Amino acid sequence: MATVIVPAHNEASVIQACLDSIMNQEGVDTVIVACNGCTDNTAEIVSQHYPDIICLDIAKPSKTNALNEAEQYISSYPVFYLDADTVISPGTVSKISQYMQQHPEILLSAPTPKIDTANSSWFVKQYYKIWLQLPYIKDGVIGTCSFIISEAGRKRFQKFPDIINDDGYVRCCFDSHERMNIDNTSIYIKAPRTLYSLIKIKTRARLGNMQLEALQLCAKPKQADYSGSMKKRLLSKQFIPALVYIGIALMIRIRARQQFKQLDSYTWEKDLTSR
Repeated sequence: MATVIVPAHNEASVIQACLDSIMNQEGVDTVIVACNGCTDNTAEIVSQHYPDIICLDIAKPSKTNALNEAEQYISSYPVFYLDADTVISPGTVSKISQYMQQHPEILLSAPTPKIDTANSSWFVKQYYKIWLQLPYIKDGVIGTCSFIISEAGRKRFQKFPDIINDDGYVRCCFDSHERMNIDNTSIYIKAPRTLYSLIKIKTRARLGNMQLEALQLCAKPKQADYSGSMKKRLLSKQFIPALVYIGIALMIRIRARQQFKQLDSYTWEKDLTSR
């Protein structure tokens, strides 16, 4: 049996699709939705439509604080931490739970991400065409909007620190041989529709990594080497998507460096175009 934690900040438009995909799973023991700083009716939707779910209505708008509060209600392992704007495929909970039980060396896992770019702009589609092929992305538990931790794995750290990149922090606690995306399971993620929204969420991710490095919170860091992979694509039929990716990645780097200078006043950037 597994515990599922869903942090939610103003997710009224997507929370039901997420929870429906969870409630239809076998092997779910407890589901906790940690509404935090909501100014919409997310908590009301959860309370009214899902009486068997533990719904926390936390005043402070903080994802990491919400995770810490929700963890007080963990009843079983592994624990699934899922973003509220995602949907998981049938059988995901039981398949991952079984795999981690049979392979105790895997302490951190995730479903295989499926990025939906059907409604995205041309630039966004080109970006993800390259991003999904990068070796670093395929390394495991990157860009999955989720992570699953075994009981032994959860002992690697205490509380979630007050940081931007919670999944990056968790991933840093494990070596590559201890984590993996599980085959035959999927988490569906809607890509941003616009280039600006893509830049916003990718800037947040990069800024989060910069914060982890500055605070020395990455116990097992790994530097991503894009140069070889990008050179091959620039000399192939993927020349145009590769150029688009490089251009967008450069804008993200510049924007993240600017925001890092004012990190204390950072306001969480969110993609609303995919909702």
